[in-house]
Amino acid sequence: MSMQDPIADMFCQISNGQARARIKIDMPSSKLKVAIAEILRQEGYISGYEVNDNDNKKTLIVELKYFDGKPVIEKLQRVSKPSLRRFKSKDDLPRVLGGFGMAIISTSRGLMTDKNARAQGIGGEVLCIVA
Repeated sequence: MSMQDPIADMFCQISNGQARARIKIDMPSSKLKVAIAEILRQEGYISGYEVNDNDNKKTLIVELKYFDGKPVIEKLQRVSKPSLRRFKSKDDLPRVLGGFGMAIISTSRGLMTDKNARAQGIGGEVLCIVA
């Protein structure tokens, strides 16, 4: 059976892993998932990630981050879905929690946070909101 929305599945696995207080979770890898994991690592929402290649099947291993026993990621919400794409101009990009959270934007220059997209003056598809 094929997966309809691998990004939503990634977010679901992260949320479920945090609910079970897992240190690491693994999932099938893709370039988009690795790019999202890199942004989450740069912004301090996860400890790290690595990509393993076992039997020609790449696996993404994400190290979850906790602070005082609570997950760092409180909210991980998919905005743009395969059934309904959400594109925003540079002026309409969402501000998450007044700047304390972030939105991940898919632009013509690659994936970036809403702050970086605003600074570069470009809009794009709003993939998700992280708080």
